Amino acid sequence: MSILLVKKIINESILKSIKSCKYDTNIDEKDIKLNETKNKEIGDISTGISFILAKKNKKPPIEIAKNIVKKIDLDKNLIMKTNVSKPGFINFHLNVKMLYDNLFQIIVKNKNYGRSSIGINKKALVEFVSANPTGPLTVGHGRQAVLGDIVSRILEFNGYLVEREYYYNDAGRQMRVLEQSIKSRYIQLFDKESSFPEHGYHGYYIVEIAKNILIKELGFKDFKELDIFLNDLNNQDKKKYLNKINKINFRNFGEELIFDNIKKTLKRIRINFDNFVNEKQFYDDGSIEKILKIFERKKLSYKKDGAVWLKTSEFGKEVDTVIIKNTGEPTYRLPDIAYHSNKIKREFDLIINILGADHKDTVPDVINGVKALGYEINHIKVLIHQFVSLIVKDEKMKMSTRKANFVTLDDLIDMVGVDISRYFFIMRGKQSHLNFDIDLAKKESDENPVFYLQYAYARICNILKFFNEDENIELKKTNFNLLTEKEEINLMKNLNCFDEIIIDSLNTLEPQTIANYLQQLATSFHKFYANHRVINSNKELTNSRIKLILSTKIVLENGLDILGISHPEKM
Repeated sequence: MSILLVKKIINESILKSIKSCKYDTNIDEKDIKLNETKNKEIGDISTGISFILAKKNKKPPIEIAKNIVKKIDLDKNLIMKTNVSKPGFINFHLNVKMLYDNLFQIIVKNKNYGRSSIGINKKALVEFVSANPTGPLTVGHGRQAVLGDIVSRILEFNGYLVEREYYYNDAGRQMRVLEQSIKSRYIQLFDKESSFPEHGYHGYYIVEIAKNILIKELGFKDFKELDIFLNDLNNQDKKKYLNKINKINFRNFGEELIFDNIKKTLKRIRINFDNFVNEKQFYDDGSIEKILKIFERKKLSYKKDGAVWLKTSEFGKEVDTVIIKNTGEPTYRLPDIAYHSNKIKREFDLIINILGADHKDTVPDVINGVKALGYEINHIKVLIHQFVSLIVKDEKMKMSTRKANFVTLDDLIDMVGVDISRYFFIMRGKQSHLNFDIDLAKKESDENPVFYLQYAYARICNILKFFNEDENIELKKTNFNLLTEKEEINLMKNLNCFDEIIIDSLNTLEPQTIANYLQQLATSFHKFYANHRVINSNKELTNSRIKLILSTKIVLENGLDILGISHPEKM
Protein backbone atom coordinates (compact mmCIF):
# COMPACT_ATOMS: atom_id res chain seq x y z
CA MET A 1 0.00 0.00 0.00
CA SER A 2 1.33 3.46 -0.90
CA ILE A 3 2.32 5.88 1.83
CA LEU A 4 -0.22 8.36 0.44
CA LEU A 5 -3.06 5.93 1.04
CA VAL A 6 -1.71 5.05 4.50
CA LYS A 7 -1.61 8.75 5.42
CA LYS A 8 -5.14 9.20 4.16
CA ILE A 9 -6.28 6.35 6.42
CA ILE A 10 -4.41 7.87 9.39
CA ASN A 11 -5.97 11.27 8.66
CA GLU A 12 -9.46 9.85 8.61
CA SER A 13 -8.83 7.97 11.87
CA ILE A 14 -7.49 11.10 13.61
CA LEU A 15 -10.45 13.16 12.45
CA LYS A 16 -12.88 10.52 13.67
CA SER A 17 -11.12 10.39 17.04
CA ILE A 18 -11.21 14.20 17.39
CA LYS A 19 -14.95 14.20 16.78
CA SER A 20 -15.36 11.34 19.26
CA CYS A 21 -13.51 13.40 21.88
CA LYS A 22 -15.97 16.25 21.18
CA TYR A 23 -13.31 18.93 20.92
CA ASP A 24 -14.46 22.40 19.85
CA THR A 25 -13.04 22.81 16.34
CA ASN A 26 -13.80 23.11 12.62
CA ILE A 27 -10.80 21.00 11.63
CA ASP A 28 -10.93 18.82 8.52
CA GLU A 29 -8.43 16.40 6.94
CA LYS A 30 -6.43 19.22 5.26
CA ASP A 31 -5.59 20.70 8.67
CA ILE A 32 -4.02 17.45 9.86
CA LYS A 33 -0.40 17.55 8.67
CA LEU A 34 1.46 14.24 8.73
CA ASN A 35 5.25 14.49 8.49
CA GLU A 36 8.12 12.03 8.34
CA THR A 37 9.97 11.95 11.67
CA LYS A 38 13.73 12.42 11.85
CA ASN A 39 14.00 10.20 14.91
CA LYS A 40 12.58 6.83 13.83
CA GLU A 41 12.67 5.56 17.41
CA ILE A 42 9.64 7.67 18.32
CA GLY A 43 7.79 6.75 15.10
CA ASP A 44 7.82 6.99 11.31
CA ILE A 45 5.05 9.57 10.89
CA SER A 46 4.07 12.36 13.25
CA THR A 47 1.40 15.05 13.58
CA GLY A 48 1.13 18.16 15.73
CA ILE A 49 -2.65 18.54 15.39
CA SER A 50 -2.97 18.61 19.19
CA PHE A 51 -1.26 22.03 19.28
CA ILE A 52 -3.96 23.51 17.05
CA LEU A 53 -6.68 21.93 19.20
CA ALA A 54 -5.01 23.10 22.42
CA LYS A 55 -5.43 26.78 21.49
CA LYS A 56 -9.13 26.41 20.78
CA ASN A 57 -9.94 24.12 23.67
CA LYS A 58 -7.57 25.67 26.23
CA LYS A 59 -6.06 22.37 27.29
CA PRO A 60 -2.44 21.12 27.27
CA PRO A 61 -1.41 19.61 23.89
CA ILE A 62 -0.11 16.43 25.50
CA GLU A 63 -3.48 15.81 27.23
CA ILE A 64 -5.32 16.28 23.94
CA ALA A 65 -2.83 14.02 22.11
CA LYS A 66 -3.29 11.21 24.66
CA ASN A 67 -7.08 11.45 24.41
CA ILE A 68 -6.97 11.29 20.61
CA VAL A 69 -4.65 8.23 20.68
CA LYS A 70 -7.02 6.40 23.06
CA LYS A 71 -9.80 6.58 20.48
CA ILE A 72 -7.71 5.98 17.34
CA ASP A 73 -8.51 2.68 15.64
CA LEU A 74 -6.01 1.64 12.96
CA ASP A 75 -5.34 -1.66 11.19
CA LYS A 76 -2.31 -3.30 12.84
CA ASN A 77 -1.21 -4.51 9.38
CA LEU A 78 -0.59 -0.87 8.52
CA ILE A 79 0.27 0.85 11.80
CA MET A 80 2.03 -1.33 14.36
CA LYS A 81 1.94 1.20 17.20
CA THR A 82 0.72 4.72 18.03
CA ASN A 83 2.24 6.79 20.84
CA VAL A 84 2.58 10.33 22.20
CA SER A 85 5.79 12.28 22.73
CA LYS A 86 6.35 15.58 24.52
CA PRO A 87 5.14 18.25 24.28
CA GLY A 88 2.17 16.74 22.38
CA PHE A 89 3.09 14.99 19.15
CA ILE A 90 1.19 11.91 18.00
CA ASN A 91 3.51 9.33 16.39
CA PHE A 92 2.76 6.33 14.18
CA HIS A 93 5.00 3.30 13.63
CA LEU A 94 4.54 1.67 10.22
CA ASN A 95 4.14 -2.09 10.08
CA VAL A 96 7.09 -3.52 8.16
CA LYS A 97 4.66 -5.83 6.29
CA MET A 98 3.40 -2.77 4.47
CA LEU A 99 6.95 -2.07 3.28
CA TYR A 100 7.25 -5.63 1.97
CA ASP A 101 4.06 -5.17 0.01
CA ASN A 102 5.44 -1.98 -1.49
CA LEU A 103 8.51 -3.82 -2.82
CA PHE A 104 6.16 -6.17 -4.62
CA GLN A 105 4.25 -3.22 -6.10
CA ILE A 106 7.44 -1.47 -7.29
CA ILE A 107 8.65 -4.54 -9.18
CA VAL A 108 5.24 -5.26 -10.72
CA LYS A 109 4.60 -1.66 -11.82
CA ASN A 110 8.23 -1.02 -12.82
CA LYS A 111 8.36 2.12 -15.01
CA ASN A 112 4.79 2.98 -13.98
CA TYR A 113 5.62 2.97 -10.28
CA GLY A 114 4.93 6.39 -8.79
CA ARG A 115 2.78 7.57 -11.67
CA SER A 116 -0.61 9.09 -10.87
CA SER A 117 -3.72 9.60 -12.99
CA ILE A 118 -4.34 13.16 -11.76
CA GLY A 119 -3.73 14.65 -15.20
CA ILE A 120 -5.38 11.98 -17.33
CA ASN A 121 -7.50 13.57 -20.10
CA LYS A 122 -6.08 17.01 -19.22
CA LYS A 123 -3.91 19.28 -21.34
CA ALA A 124 -1.15 21.50 -20.02
CA LEU A 125 0.86 24.24 -21.71
CA VAL A 126 4.29 25.10 -20.34
CA GLU A 127 5.96 28.23 -21.73
CA PHE A 128 9.62 28.71 -20.92
CA VAL A 129 12.98 30.01 -22.18
CA SER A 130 11.28 32.42 -24.62
CA ALA A 131 14.54 34.27 -25.26
CA ASN A 132 14.52 36.64 -28.22
CA PRO A 133 16.90 35.63 -31.04
CA THR A 134 19.58 38.22 -30.27
CA GLY A 135 22.32 35.85 -29.13
CA PRO A 136 23.21 32.38 -27.82
CA LEU A 137 21.51 30.92 -24.77
CA THR A 138 23.42 31.74 -21.60
CA VAL A 139 23.76 29.95 -18.27
CA GLY A 140 20.86 32.09 -17.04
CA HIS A 141 18.63 30.78 -19.82
CA GLY A 142 19.84 27.29 -18.94
CA ARG A 143 18.27 27.32 -15.50
CA GLN A 144 14.89 28.28 -16.91
CA ALA A 145 15.19 25.78 -19.77
CA VAL A 146 15.87 22.85 -17.46
CA LEU A 147 13.30 23.99 -14.90
CA GLY A 148 10.62 24.23 -17.61
CA ASP A 149 11.47 20.86 -19.09
CA ILE A 150 11.42 19.05 -15.73
CA VAL A 151 8.15 20.72 -14.73
CA SER A 152 6.78 19.39 -18.05
CA ARG A 153 8.11 15.92 -17.24
CA ILE A 154 6.52 16.01 -13.78
CA LEU A 155 3.18 16.85 -15.37
CA GLU A 156 3.59 14.06 -17.94
CA PHE A 157 4.47 11.56 -15.20
CA ASN A 158 1.13 12.45 -13.60
CA GLY A 159 -0.86 11.87 -16.77
CA TYR A 160 -1.02 15.33 -18.37
CA LEU A 161 -0.70 15.78 -22.12
CA VAL A 162 1.93 18.54 -22.20
CA GLU A 163 2.90 21.03 -24.87
CA ARG A 164 6.20 22.88 -24.47
CA GLU A 165 6.08 26.36 -25.98
CA TYR A 166 8.68 29.01 -26.84
CA TYR A 167 7.45 32.60 -27.30
CA TYR A 168 9.64 35.21 -28.94
CA ASN A 169 9.73 38.68 -30.43
CA ASP A 170 11.74 39.30 -33.60
CA ALA A 171 10.84 42.99 -33.81
CA GLY A 172 11.47 46.03 -31.64
CA ARG A 173 14.57 47.67 -30.25
CA GLN A 174 16.55 44.49 -29.45
CA MET A 175 16.31 43.28 -33.02
CA ARG A 176 17.26 46.72 -34.36
CA VAL A 177 20.37 46.65 -32.16
CA LEU A 178 21.15 43.14 -33.45
CA GLU A 179 20.85 44.34 -37.04
CA GLN A 180 23.13 47.34 -36.40
CA SER A 181 25.67 45.12 -34.62
CA ILE A 182 25.89 42.58 -37.45
CA LYS A 183 26.06 45.30 -40.07
CA SER A 184 28.90 47.05 -38.20
CA ARG A 185 30.89 43.81 -37.87
CA TYR A 186 30.31 43.11 -41.57
CA ILE A 187 31.75 46.52 -42.46
CA GLN A 188 34.72 45.86 -40.18
CA LEU A 189 35.57 42.76 -42.23
CA PHE A 190 36.57 45.22 -44.98
CA ASP A 191 37.41 48.25 -42.84
CA LYS A 192 38.92 47.41 -39.46
CA GLU A 193 38.90 51.05 -38.40
CA SER A 194 35.13 51.33 -38.81
CA SER A 195 33.29 52.17 -35.55
CA PHE A 196 31.02 49.83 -33.63
CA PRO A 197 27.92 51.11 -31.77
CA GLU A 198 28.47 51.38 -28.01
CA HIS A 199 25.00 49.96 -27.33
CA GLY A 200 25.59 47.05 -29.73
CA TYR A 201 26.03 43.35 -28.94
CA HIS A 202 29.76 42.81 -28.42
CA GLY A 203 29.89 39.01 -28.47
CA TYR A 204 32.15 37.27 -30.97
CA TYR A 205 29.06 35.46 -32.27
CA ILE A 206 28.16 38.72 -34.06
CA VAL A 207 31.48 38.55 -35.97
CA GLU A 208 30.70 34.93 -36.87
CA ILE A 209 27.27 35.91 -38.20
CA ALA A 210 28.84 38.66 -40.33
CA LYS A 211 31.37 36.17 -41.69
CA ASN A 212 28.66 33.61 -42.42
CA ILE A 213 26.77 36.20 -44.46
CA LEU A 214 29.85 36.74 -46.60
CA ILE A 215 30.58 33.01 -46.84
CA LYS A 216 27.07 32.42 -48.18
CA GLU A 217 27.38 35.34 -50.59
CA LEU A 218 30.74 34.15 -51.97
CA GLY A 219 30.12 30.41 -51.78
CA PHE A 220 33.08 29.63 -49.51
CA LYS A 221 33.40 26.52 -47.34
CA ASP A 222 34.52 27.94 -44.01
CA PHE A 223 36.06 30.84 -42.05
CA LYS A 224 39.60 29.81 -43.02
CA GLU A 225 38.87 30.15 -46.72
CA LEU A 226 37.10 33.47 -46.08
CA ASP A 227 40.02 34.87 -44.05
CA ILE A 228 42.47 34.08 -46.86
CA PHE A 229 40.18 35.86 -49.32
CA LEU A 230 39.84 38.95 -47.09
CA ASN A 231 43.61 39.21 -46.56
CA ASP A 232 44.20 39.25 -50.32
CA LEU A 233 41.60 41.95 -51.08
CA ASN A 234 42.80 45.38 -52.22
CA ASN A 235 41.06 48.59 -51.16
CA GLN A 236 39.18 48.94 -54.45
CA ASP A 237 37.68 45.45 -54.12
CA LYS A 238 36.77 46.14 -50.51
CA LYS A 239 34.81 49.23 -51.56
CA LYS A 240 33.03 47.18 -54.22
CA TYR A 241 31.69 44.77 -51.59
CA LEU A 242 30.77 47.57 -49.20
CA ASN A 243 28.70 49.21 -51.95
CA LYS A 244 26.44 46.15 -51.96
CA ILE A 245 25.74 46.39 -48.25
CA ASN A 246 22.23 47.82 -48.58
CA LYS A 247 21.09 44.70 -50.43
CA ILE A 248 21.81 42.47 -47.43
CA ASN A 249 19.05 41.67 -44.90
CA PHE A 250 21.24 41.54 -41.79
CA ARG A 251 18.32 41.15 -39.40
CA ASN A 252 16.74 38.14 -41.09
CA PHE A 253 20.04 36.37 -41.61
CA GLY A 254 21.11 36.97 -38.01
CA GLU A 255 17.78 35.88 -36.56
CA GLU A 256 17.71 32.69 -38.61
CA LEU A 257 21.26 31.71 -37.66
CA ILE A 258 20.83 32.54 -33.96
CA PHE A 259 17.53 30.71 -33.73
CA ASP A 260 19.04 27.67 -35.42
CA ASN A 261 21.83 27.67 -32.83
CA ILE A 262 19.35 28.12 -29.96
CA LYS A 263 17.42 25.04 -31.11
CA LYS A 264 20.65 23.02 -31.39
CA THR A 265 21.66 24.04 -27.87
CA LEU A 266 18.25 23.07 -26.48
CA LYS A 267 18.46 19.72 -28.23
CA ARG A 268 21.90 19.14 -26.67
CA ILE A 269 20.43 19.56 -23.21
CA ARG A 270 17.53 17.22 -24.09
CA ILE A 271 14.80 19.80 -24.61
CA ASN A 272 12.43 19.79 -27.57
CA PHE A 273 9.66 22.35 -28.03
CA ASP A 274 6.30 21.58 -29.61
CA ASN A 275 5.47 25.17 -30.54
CA PHE A 276 7.34 28.36 -31.41
CA VAL A 277 5.05 31.40 -31.21
CA ASN A 278 6.05 34.73 -32.73
CA GLU A 279 4.71 37.89 -31.07
CA LYS A 280 4.23 39.33 -34.58
CA GLN A 281 1.22 37.08 -35.21
CA PHE A 282 -0.86 39.02 -32.68
CA TYR A 283 -0.35 42.20 -34.68
CA ASP A 284 -1.00 40.45 -37.99
CA ASP A 285 -4.25 38.76 -36.90
CA GLY A 286 -5.68 41.92 -35.32
CA SER A 287 -5.55 40.64 -31.72
CA ILE A 288 -3.72 43.72 -30.43
CA GLU A 289 -6.19 46.10 -32.02
CA LYS A 290 -9.18 44.15 -30.66
CA ILE A 291 -7.77 44.23 -27.12
CA LEU A 292 -7.20 47.98 -27.28
CA LYS A 293 -10.82 48.47 -28.36
CA ILE A 294 -12.11 46.26 -25.50
CA PHE A 295 -10.07 48.20 -22.92
CA GLU A 296 -11.36 51.46 -24.37
CA ARG A 297 -14.97 50.25 -24.38
CA LYS A 298 -14.69 49.07 -20.77
CA LYS A 299 -13.06 52.37 -19.85
CA LEU A 300 -9.98 50.54 -18.61
CA SER A 301 -7.59 52.59 -20.72
CA TYR A 302 -7.00 56.27 -21.41
CA LYS A 303 -4.61 58.60 -23.24
CA LYS A 304 -2.18 60.83 -21.41
CA ASP A 305 1.03 62.59 -22.50
CA GLY A 306 0.68 61.03 -25.94
CA ALA A 307 0.69 57.47 -24.50
CA VAL A 308 -2.04 54.90 -23.83
CA TRP A 309 -2.35 53.81 -20.19
CA LEU A 310 -4.00 50.73 -18.70
CA LYS A 311 -5.85 51.35 -15.42
CA THR A 312 -3.84 48.83 -13.43
CA SER A 313 -4.70 50.91 -10.35
CA GLU A 314 -8.12 49.26 -10.56
CA PHE A 315 -6.44 45.86 -10.19
CA GLY A 316 -4.71 46.75 -6.92
CA LYS A 317 -1.57 48.38 -8.30
CA GLU A 318 -0.66 51.82 -6.94
CA VAL A 319 -0.19 53.38 -10.37
CA ASP A 320 -1.47 52.89 -13.90
CA THR A 321 0.74 51.36 -16.57
CA VAL A 322 1.71 52.46 -20.07
CA ILE A 323 0.79 49.92 -22.76
CA ILE A 324 1.55 52.14 -25.78
CA LYS A 325 4.44 54.61 -25.58
CA ASN A 326 4.18 58.17 -26.86
CA THR A 327 6.25 56.98 -29.85
CA GLY A 328 3.35 54.72 -30.85
CA GLU A 329 5.31 51.57 -29.98
CA PRO A 330 3.53 49.12 -27.61
CA THR A 331 5.26 48.03 -24.40
CA TYR A 332 5.64 44.26 -24.13
CA ARG A 333 2.68 44.05 -21.72
CA LEU A 334 0.20 44.57 -24.56
CA PRO A 335 1.33 41.72 -26.84
CA ASP A 336 1.81 39.56 -23.73
CA ILE A 337 -1.85 40.10 -22.84
CA ALA A 338 -2.76 39.08 -26.40
CA TYR A 339 -0.53 36.01 -26.16
CA HIS A 340 -2.06 34.86 -22.87
CA SER A 341 -5.55 35.38 -24.28
CA ASN A 342 -4.50 33.14 -27.16
CA LYS A 343 -3.30 30.48 -24.71
CA ILE A 344 -6.66 30.47 -22.95
CA LYS A 345 -8.55 30.20 -26.25
CA ARG A 346 -6.64 26.99 -26.96
CA GLU A 347 -8.49 25.41 -24.02
CA PHE A 348 -5.69 24.06 -21.86
CA ASP A 349 -6.63 22.80 -18.42
CA LEU A 350 -3.39 24.17 -16.98
CA ILE A 351 -1.20 27.02 -18.25
CA ILE A 352 2.26 27.49 -16.74
CA ASN A 353 4.60 30.42 -17.37
CA ILE A 354 8.20 30.18 -16.20
CA LEU A 355 9.93 33.53 -15.88
CA GLY A 356 13.07 35.06 -14.42
CA ALA A 357 12.98 37.23 -11.31
CA ASP A 358 13.27 40.37 -13.46
CA HIS A 359 9.68 39.78 -14.66
CA LYS A 360 8.19 39.50 -11.17
CA ASP A 361 6.76 43.02 -11.04
CA THR A 362 5.21 42.95 -14.51
CA VAL A 363 3.43 39.58 -14.33
CA PRO A 364 0.37 40.92 -12.39
CA ASP A 365 -0.21 43.58 -15.10
CA VAL A 366 -0.45 40.91 -17.79
CA ILE A 367 -2.60 38.49 -15.79
CA ASN A 368 -4.95 41.25 -14.65
CA GLY A 369 -5.12 42.55 -18.21
CA VAL A 370 -6.26 39.10 -19.35
CA LYS A 371 -8.83 38.98 -16.53
CA ALA A 372 -10.13 42.41 -17.57
CA LEU A 373 -10.88 40.95 -21.00
CA GLY A 374 -13.30 38.57 -19.30
CA TYR A 375 -11.18 35.40 -19.20
CA GLU A 376 -10.88 32.93 -16.32
CA ILE A 377 -7.31 33.02 -14.96
CA ASN A 378 -7.36 30.49 -12.09
CA HIS A 379 -5.71 27.82 -14.26
CA ILE A 380 -2.70 30.05 -15.01
CA LYS A 381 0.33 29.46 -12.80
CA VAL A 382 3.42 31.67 -12.94
CA LEU A 383 6.70 30.24 -11.66
CA ILE A 384 9.43 32.78 -10.90
CA HIS A 385 13.02 31.62 -10.61
CA GLN A 386 16.06 33.45 -9.31
CA PHE A 387 19.31 34.05 -11.14
CA VAL A 388 22.44 31.93 -11.55
CA SER A 389 26.02 32.74 -10.61
CA LEU A 390 28.96 30.65 -11.77
CA ILE A 391 31.48 29.93 -9.03
CA VAL A 392 35.06 29.10 -10.01
CA LYS A 393 37.68 28.55 -7.28
CA ASP A 394 35.27 30.00 -4.70
CA GLU A 395 34.90 33.25 -6.67
CA LYS A 396 31.82 34.51 -8.49
CA MET A 397 32.24 35.17 -12.21
CA LYS A 398 31.08 38.59 -13.42
CA MET A 399 28.64 38.34 -16.32
CA SER A 400 27.15 40.92 -18.69
CA THR A 401 25.20 39.91 -21.79
CA ARG A 402 25.59 43.21 -23.63
CA LYS A 403 29.38 43.34 -23.09
CA ALA A 404 29.62 39.60 -23.93
CA ASN A 405 31.05 38.78 -20.50
CA PHE A 406 28.89 35.69 -20.22
CA VAL A 407 29.18 31.92 -20.37
CA THR A 408 26.92 30.31 -22.95
CA LEU A 409 24.89 27.23 -22.17
CA ASP A 410 26.95 25.39 -24.80
CA ASP A 411 30.14 26.40 -22.97
CA LEU A 412 28.75 25.01 -19.71
CA ILE A 413 27.72 21.73 -21.33
CA ASP A 414 31.21 21.42 -22.83
CA MET A 415 32.74 21.97 -19.38
CA VAL A 416 30.62 19.66 -17.20
CA GLY A 417 28.26 17.67 -19.45
CA VAL A 418 24.49 17.51 -19.88
CA ASP A 419 23.61 15.41 -16.81
CA ILE A 420 25.49 17.61 -14.37
CA SER A 421 24.22 20.81 -15.99
CA ARG A 422 20.60 19.66 -15.69
CA TYR A 423 20.94 18.47 -12.10
CA PHE A 424 22.85 21.48 -10.79
CA PHE A 425 20.25 23.85 -12.27
CA ILE A 426 17.53 22.32 -10.09
CA MET A 427 19.45 21.23 -6.99
CA ARG A 428 18.30 24.45 -5.30
CA GLY A 429 14.69 25.62 -5.09
CA LYS A 430 13.61 27.91 -7.92
CA GLN A 431 13.08 30.78 -5.47
CA SER A 432 16.70 30.56 -4.29
CA HIS A 433 19.65 32.20 -6.00
CA LEU A 434 21.75 29.43 -7.55
CA ASN A 435 25.52 29.31 -7.15
CA PHE A 436 26.68 26.87 -9.82
CA ASP A 437 30.00 25.51 -8.51
CA ILE A 438 32.06 24.56 -11.57
CA ASP A 439 34.81 22.90 -9.53
CA LEU A 440 32.31 20.66 -7.71
CA ALA A 441 30.55 19.88 -11.00
CA LYS A 442 33.81 18.57 -12.49
CA LYS A 443 34.58 16.22 -9.59
CA GLU A 444 34.14 12.49 -10.12
CA SER A 445 33.61 11.60 -6.49
CA ASP A 446 30.85 11.26 -3.91
CA GLU A 447 31.03 15.01 -3.37
CA ASN A 448 29.38 15.45 -6.76
CA PRO A 449 25.66 14.70 -6.26
CA VAL A 450 25.19 13.46 -9.83
CA PHE A 451 28.13 11.06 -9.56
CA TYR A 452 26.73 9.90 -6.20
CA LEU A 453 23.33 9.08 -7.73
CA GLN A 454 24.64 7.45 -10.88
CA TYR A 455 27.17 5.41 -8.92
CA ALA A 456 24.37 3.97 -6.77
CA TYR A 457 22.48 2.97 -9.93
CA ALA A 458 25.57 1.49 -11.63
CA ARG A 459 26.49 -0.44 -8.47
CA ILE A 460 23.04 -2.06 -8.41
CA CYS A 461 23.30 -2.94 -12.12
CA ASN A 462 26.66 -4.57 -11.46
CA ILE A 463 25.26 -6.72 -8.63
CA LEU A 464 22.28 -7.79 -10.75
CA LYS A 465 24.65 -8.66 -13.59
CA PHE A 466 26.52 -11.17 -11.42
CA PHE A 467 23.41 -12.67 -9.87
CA ASN A 468 22.80 -16.19 -11.15
CA GLU A 469 19.31 -16.17 -12.68
CA ASP A 470 19.08 -19.92 -12.09
CA GLU A 471 19.01 -19.11 -8.38
CA ASN A 472 16.15 -16.62 -8.81
CA ILE A 473 12.97 -17.23 -6.80
CA GLU A 474 9.63 -16.18 -8.24
CA LEU A 475 8.49 -12.76 -6.95
CA LYS A 476 5.35 -14.12 -5.29
CA LYS A 477 7.41 -16.71 -3.43
CA THR A 478 10.09 -14.28 -2.25
CA ASN A 479 10.36 -14.22 1.54
CA PHE A 480 10.52 -10.49 2.27
CA ASN A 481 10.17 -11.24 6.00
CA LEU A 482 13.92 -11.91 5.98
CA LEU A 483 14.56 -8.19 5.43
CA THR A 484 14.80 -7.16 9.07
CA GLU A 485 18.11 -5.32 9.35
CA LYS A 486 18.01 -1.60 10.23
CA GLU A 487 19.56 -0.56 6.91
CA GLU A 488 17.13 -2.75 4.95
CA ILE A 489 14.11 -1.28 6.70
CA ASN A 490 15.40 2.26 6.25
CA LEU A 491 15.90 1.64 2.52
CA MET A 492 12.37 0.24 2.22
CA LYS A 493 10.93 3.25 4.05
CA ASN A 494 12.68 5.57 1.62
CA LEU A 495 11.34 3.60 -1.35
CA ASN A 496 7.87 3.85 0.16
CA CYS A 497 7.97 7.66 -0.05
CA PHE A 498 8.37 7.94 -3.84
CA ASP A 499 4.70 8.31 -4.80
CA GLU A 500 4.23 10.99 -2.12
CA ILE A 501 7.30 12.85 -3.42
CA ILE A 502 5.84 12.80 -6.92
CA ILE A 503 2.53 14.29 -5.76
CA ASP A 504 4.37 16.89 -3.69
CA SER A 505 6.47 17.91 -6.71
CA LEU A 506 3.29 18.13 -8.80
CA ASN A 507 1.58 20.37 -6.23
CA THR A 508 4.58 22.68 -5.88
CA LEU A 509 6.04 22.27 -9.39
CA GLU A 510 9.42 22.12 -7.67
CA PRO A 511 11.97 19.69 -9.23
CA GLN A 512 14.30 20.10 -6.24
CA THR A 513 11.90 17.91 -4.24
CA ILE A 514 12.72 14.95 -6.47
CA ALA A 515 16.45 15.73 -6.53
CA ASN A 516 16.60 15.81 -2.72
CA TYR A 517 14.62 12.58 -2.44
CA LEU A 518 16.92 10.73 -4.86
CA GLN A 519 19.95 11.82 -2.82
CA GLN A 520 18.30 10.48 0.32
CA LEU A 521 17.44 7.21 -1.43
CA ALA A 522 21.00 6.82 -2.77
CA THR A 523 22.39 7.46 0.72
CA SER A 524 20.18 4.77 2.25
CA PHE A 525 21.24 2.33 -0.48
CA HIS A 526 24.96 3.03 -0.02
CA LYS A 527 24.59 2.49 3.74
CA PHE A 528 22.78 -0.80 3.15
CA TYR A 529 25.44 -1.93 0.66
CA ALA A 530 28.28 -1.03 3.03
CA ASN A 531 26.84 -3.19 5.83
CA HIS A 532 25.30 -6.20 4.08
CA ARG A 533 26.22 -8.63 1.30
CA VAL A 534 23.47 -8.90 -1.27
CA ILE A 535 24.64 -12.18 -2.79
CA ASN A 536 25.43 -14.54 0.08
CA SER A 537 25.26 -18.19 1.11
CA ASN A 538 21.57 -17.96 2.10
CA LYS A 539 19.60 -18.41 -1.13
CA GLU A 540 16.33 -17.02 0.28
CA LEU A 541 17.99 -13.97 1.82
CA THR A 542 19.93 -13.36 -1.39
CA ASN A 543 16.70 -13.35 -3.38
CA SER A 544 15.01 -11.01 -0.93
CA ARG A 545 17.91 -8.56 -1.14
CA ILE A 546 18.03 -8.86 -4.92
CA LYS A 547 14.37 -7.79 -4.99
CA LEU A 548 15.19 -4.93 -2.60
CA ILE A 549 17.97 -3.53 -4.78
CA LEU A 550 15.92 -4.15 -7.93
CA SER A 551 13.18 -1.99 -6.39
CA THR A 552 15.79 0.67 -5.61
CA LYS A 553 17.03 0.55 -9.21
CA ILE A 554 13.49 1.04 -10.54
CA VAL A 555 12.81 4.05 -8.32
CA LEU A 556 16.19 5.65 -9.07
CA GLU A 557 15.60 5.15 -12.78
CA ASN A 558 12.09 6.61 -12.69
CA GLY A 559 13.30 9.61 -10.69
CA LEU A 560 16.29 10.26 -12.94
CA ASP A 561 14.06 9.99 -16.02
CA ILE A 562 11.83 12.74 -14.65
CA LEU A 563 14.93 14.92 -14.15
CA GLY A 564 16.08 14.09 -17.68
CA ILE A 565 19.33 12.60 -16.37
CA SER A 566 20.92 9.44 -17.73
CA HIS A 567 21.46 6.31 -15.63
CA PRO A 568 24.56 4.51 -16.93
CA GLU A 569 24.93 0.84 -16.00
CA LYS A 570 28.72 1.20 -15.84
CA MET A 571 30.90 3.96 -14.38
